[in-house]
Amino acid sequence: MSDYLIQNRDPYFAAAQEDRSAPRTRITIPATLRFSGARGYQSVVHDLSLSGFCAAAVNRIHPGTVCWLTLPGLEALQAEVIWWDNSLVGCAFEQLLSPIVHDNILTRWRGEPVYRNL
Repeated sequence: MSDYLIQNRDPYFAAAQEDRSAPRTRITIPATLRFSGARGYQSVVHDLSLSGFCAAAVNRIHPGTVCWLTLPGLEALQAEVIWWDNSLVGCAFEQLLSPIVHDNILTRWRGEPVYRNL
């Protein structure tokens, strides 16, 4: 049986995938995505958190692959692929985004201020 089938039939694995280290915000941001050993291409970020993102990735990308995400106005952010499913890739940033940078991105692309509970 493939690892994919084992992971999808294991309820503990599924629950662990939803145990996120930071809340995700659904958003649409044009970006450039480049995987190790490949050329960058235009993509769209579909959700963003302090710890990672989900973006469009037409070709299958294997977990553990290193990638770089470039958002408009920012330097490339290094991340690691955690999962790929149906043309979407989920990645964890090598270093957490600064909450200030994260909130500025959301404010710019959602058009409304972001307020944090302290």
